[in-house]
Amino acid sequence: MLSPSSDIATVGLRAAPTRLSARLAPGVHPDALRAFDRARETFVSGRRIDMGGLAAELSVDRTSVFRWVGNRDALLCEVLWSLAVPTLVQAEHAADDVAPDGGPAHVATLLTHFATDLIEAEYFRTFLDREPTRALRLMTTTAAPIQRRYVATVEHLVQVHLGPTPFDGAIDAHALAYLLVRVSESFTYADLIAGEPPSPDAAGSAFRHLLRV
Repeated sequence: MLSPSSDIATVGLRAAPTRLSARLAPGVHPDALRAFDRARETFVSGRRIDMGGLAAELSVDRTSVFRWVGNRDALLCEVLWSLAVPTLVQAEHAADDVAPDGGPAHVATLLTHFATDLIEAEYFRTFLDREPTRALRLMTTTAAPIQRRYVATVEHLVQVHLGPTPFDGAIDAHALAYLLVRVSESFTYADLIAGEPPSPDAAGSAFRHLLRV
């Protein structure tokens, strides 16, 4: 394995930390972690994260919850990224099976599996259907750290598997990573962006084309 799962699980968070992500480190702020864990459970169950409801479940007031984890968008971002990380790790394991020697095929396979898992995750599609505008803002713009974390993760993969100057310097690693992320977003959120059905197959074809696989 050329890119350890520990790297793919942490590089994004290192690239774009937040106040809440720092508080969620083990032993730093138990109350923030308790609120986060409950919010994550709520999200995975397909229910809307509501700050008032979260406070009631934790038997505290809303002010305490906001003090612990920040506003709803900040909490949603960390919940979303916490679910993206194991999905990325799982996709890397799949890529190791298909392309154990690394290279562009490894990156294309990993990104295809990641996009497929997102498209097929019921709780994720429920969130997109329920809050499409917020979802796109948090995941595909600089309003939140998620896209920066994803770009940093893909850039790490590009540098490991294609080197710092991919394709003999035709494009730099960061630019290629950004392009791959935008392709991933375009097909994962195709229904919200262009009114077309999300397509793992189309995403895979695009990744292979861009990576010359």
